[in-house]
Amino acid sequence: MSSKGRPAPSAAHAAVVIPAAGRGVRLGPGAPKALRTLGGTPMLIHAVRAMAASRHVALVVVVAPSDGVAEVRSLLDSHALPERTDFLVVPGGETRQESVRLGLEALPAGHEVVLVHDAARPLVPVDTVDAVIETVRDGAPAVVPALPLADTVKEVEPAAVDGEPEPVVATPARARLRAVQTPQGFDRTALLRAHKEVDGEVTDDASMVERLGLRVVTVPGHEEAFKVTRPLDLVLAEAVLARRRRNDGF
Repeated sequence: MSSKGRPAPSAAHAAVVIPAAGRGVRLGPGAPKALRTLGGTPMLIHAVRAMAASRHVALVVVVAPSDGVAEVRSLLDSHALPERTDFLVVPGGETRQESVRLGLEALPAGHEVVLVHDAARPLVPVDTVDAVIETVRDGAPAVVPALPLADTVKEVEPAAVDGEPEPVVATPARARLRAVQTPQGFDRTALLRAHKEVDGEVTDDASMVERLGLRVVTVPGHEEAFKVTRPLDLVLAEAVLARRRRNDGF
């Protein structure tokens, strides 16, 4: 999909990288997780639409499985997406971190705010996307949507053998803990530097920026921005989508 004939984006326009090259083993055999359907539509399409719903987003880069670029490109072409937003599909790597880096490398100049979003979070409200973008624009190098924890959390000593009891070593203060979601937003320069300088696997891109010693802040997340990882999550996502369609015509 091309931006030919459109004006060049201003520095205020955000770009989104969606790593969607994983296989989603925990959802069981079948199609890659991002291509599983939700309400008859692939989760990836829901995630792309969620990002493109923001008036601030000018470009969405989908990082596809290396052998599935044509399939994902055809998928995007076959679904109605906002005309104001451009879309690119590029091949991913062996890890999520490598896929995000490849997506960053595909970004053209002119996007100084970059979001990274999980394809497995298909139902993120647009208000959350906007809050992340606006907080980066206000000067934060990195922004993550986050929710307070409902459960008490225990730190344990991992068992040497699966299924054995695990000793509790600490109970962190729940008031200081947050469950982090996506999209995570970044100043483009900070994120590029993090991917260049930080070694080792991390669970999210904000962790890489933390390792640089740069400030990472949170904005309120949303309970419907949960990650669809296990079969029960898919059941919940179907219920949320059905309610939206019933109430809002979503």
